[in-house]
Order: sequence, then structure tokens, then C-alpha cells
Amino acid sequence: MQLEIQPPRYDAVIVGGSFAGLSAAMQLARARRRIALVDAGLPRNRYAAHSHGFLGLDGKSPAEIVRIGRHQLAAYGTVDFVDGTATLAEESAGRFLVTMDDGRVLHASRLVLATGMRDELPALPGLQERWGQTVLHCPYCHGYEVADRPLGVLAAHPLSAHQAALLPDWGPTTYFTQGEFEPDAEQAALLAARGVRIERTPVVGLLGQAPHIDAVQLADGRRLLINAIFVAARVHMASPLAMQLGCAFDEGPMGPYLRVDDFKQTTVPGVFAAGDATLPMANATLASASGVMAGGGVHNSLVRAALRSLG
Repeated sequence: MQLEIQPPRYDAVIVGGSFAGLSAAMQLARARRRIALVDAGLPRNRYAAHSHGFLGLDGKSPAEIVRIGRHQLAAYGTVDFVDGTATLAEESAGRFLVTMDDGRVLHASRLVLATGMRDELPALPGLQERWGQTVLHCPYCHGYEVADRPLGVLAAHPLSAHQAALLPDWGPTTYFTQGEFEPDAEQAALLAARGVRIERTPVVGLLGQAPHIDAVQLADGRRLLINAIFVAARVHMASPLAMQLGCAFDEGPMGPYLRVDDFKQTTVPGVFAAGDATLPMANATLASASGVMAGGGVHNSLVRAALRSLG
């Protein structure tokens, strides 16, 4: 006797409950699709006290924005909130199975990965405990809050010199090459034109009571007055799900990111992705916008699949 295969419980499971995942969920909820939103509660921006540059929500904490989003989604009757960590994703017979850390298995026709990235800071004591407060990644997100103070850029990548060229609009800037990322002639000319000081002696420590920075300690014993440091961290996938499913990646300036098409579908049919994990250069607004596109992409995919089944 052949067992009847039951249809998936959800039209889509969205893994990741921050800006991108919430935005994807909103589109699908408004399309009256049955969805599960999985949230491990560890967003990339949890170290920042405030989120800036997000139109209409400027200055609110990331946690408050998520709380607002969840409250608004809860008004739709087709959304289940699943708190916990998704540890395994599999494709089976045209459906997706997502296994949670407590053993629950979620079944869906489509999968959205809004799993985010993990930042790897340079191995310098004092950076991690100041991350998101006075050790920062994006001047557009945080520059205004540290304006008119002495600022530094800790070189960790060839593009760090470009970051240093932006910063003088917020405050006097020193570019620390760390003895490794010397600007080329064009970069040096731009830094000079922007009034950026170039310091070739490596920074070996941060001075001041965290999360504040009073100065930086240089390898030759000098101390320079610096109150905020910008650094381009290397990035890694925060979740193994995309690798488990066999999704393809592209290499960005700071690390790999998921390859997606215009509707945010990955190279694995039925698997969509949104947020920082799909963007070579990320911020809150871009993450939310990509979630909107992913939600729309999933809905269109479900509609086309239904049409094919009728033919």
C-alpha cells in the first residue's frame, strides 16, 4: 500500500527574523500565504544601540524595530512565529524540510534564507567589546553620532583607503595602514586632498574604558587621540543552511555572499534569500528592500507552480 504524501504545511518557511526576514514575511502575509518565521534572536546588528538611516525608523534600536515588525505581522492570521535556531535544511520531493534545534521539523513549498552574516574583526584587543558603539563599520549608519571627534580607519582590506576618504565629512580622520594596506598613488592623492592623515605604525591597543575610546596605542609607544574607529570586518555566513542546500556563492570585497537573481531566488530552485547574506555592501534599508523582493519572488513562484499543475 502506497502512503499518501501530505502537502507541506507552509507555503514558505523564512529563516531569519530581522529586517530582511520580517520584510519578506510581510509580503507573503499580505498575500494570505501560510508562513513560518524562524528567529534565533541573534541579529547581526544586536551590538548597536540604535539603527540609523532607515527612513521612518531612524534612531530606534534594532530590537525595537524587530518588535514593531513582529507586532505588525501578528495582525495577519497566516503567520507562525518559531523562536529557535534552524540547524538543518533539506530538499525532498519538491518540498523543503527545516529542522530546529529542539527537533521540530517544518515543511514548506518554498524556503527564504534571511540568515545574515557574522563579522570577523581584526585580532586587536579591545575591538570586540566596542563593536557597534565606538568601533564601527559604516559611516552612513553611525558617522553622524561620532561627528566632529577624531576618527580613525583601521585598515583591514584594500578598500579601507576608500572608507578613509569618505570619513572627513564627519570628522578629522587618520588612516592606519597597519603596515599592510599602503594606499596606491591614486588613493594617496585622494586621501591628501581630503586631509586624511596616514599613519604607518600599527595600532596595537585601544585606550579608555570600553565602550569609549580615548586614544590608540601605537607599536612605537606613541598614543594618538582617537574617539571612534571604523573597520571593514571580514564576513562569514551566520548559518550553514545555504551550504547544506548547495547554493552558489559569489566573492565580495569582504567575503562570500549568496548568488541570487532579480527575484532573490538562489541557484537552488525554490530557495530564495534576502538580507546581508545576499549583499556585498549591506545596511538596514537594503536588507529590508531585498526581503520585500524575496517575498514577492516567492509569491510569484508559488503562483506559477500552481498554474503548471493545472496544465
